[in-house]
Amino acid sequence: MAIVIDAHCHLAAEEFDEDIDDVITKGKEAGIAAAVVVPEHFGEFQKVLDLAERYPDFIAPCLGVHPVQGSNPNERSACLEDLDEANPFIEKHHDKIVGIGEVGLDFTPWYIKMPQNKEDQRNVFIKQIDIAKKYDLPVNVHSRSAGNHAITLLKEQGVSKALLHAFSGRASVAMEGVQAGYYFSFPPVIVRSEQKQKLLARLPLDCMLLETDSPACGPEKGERNVPANITLSCEYIAQVKKVDKETVMRITTENALKLFPKLKNFVKL
Repeated sequence: MAIVIDAHCHLAAEEFDEDIDDVITKGKEAGIAAAVVVPEHFGEFQKVLDLAERYPDFIAPCLGVHPVQGSNPNERSACLEDLDEANPFIEKHHDKIVGIGEVGLDFTPWYIKMPQNKEDQRNVFIKQIDIAKKYDLPVNVHSRSAGNHAITLLKEQGVSKALLHAFSGRASVAMEGVQAGYYFSFPPVIVRSEQKQKLLARLPLDCMLLETDSPACGPEKGERNVPANITLSCEYIAQVKKVDKETVMRITTENALKLFPKLKNFVKL
């Protein structure tokens, strides 16, 4: 059976605390060979590693500090202090992870209260990139409302291995990332997102990965997304690119293994 890689999901999120075994079983039944799991804050770091130890044949962990910290209604831009515990933890466990993420920039207006917020996010991102370069790891990048800024910074920092997950920018901006050798992953929200559909139409298949961003970015607004929904992304891409589903599965899996070579150490492919 053809297999796929979920290149970006949040299985350490509390939304999966009650039924993680079932979620993973159904993901495997959908053809997922590995799920690249990312945290959103330091509080999830150990949980991600614990899940990887519990499901060594499925979960491939990343570690990194998301550009938005806190929880509603107190969400805020990340700052350098958020790295005080995070970076030493990543350094200690670098051999257990396949990438650095979820990291990046988020210039959505309600998180940017002053110009310093953008500068703080950039500095945090650069510090995380430094660790990725030190250990030759790819970066798993968030770039909401900051696509052009994120790609520019990645290029300025000499990053060669990056995944722009659920990219929300213009296709013309994404093509600059393609030219730099970066990859782009599409979650199941693509079936209802005009912006993602325009992006898909423009980008070549050889720069694409599949993702779910579970529990967010699902096919139905407001409903919990799960890894098994990755088949919806795959089928939609196949339809738009006018190829069969197996071709999409094969090419996106090959791309995932190129970007995340350490996946081979975590899962049986």
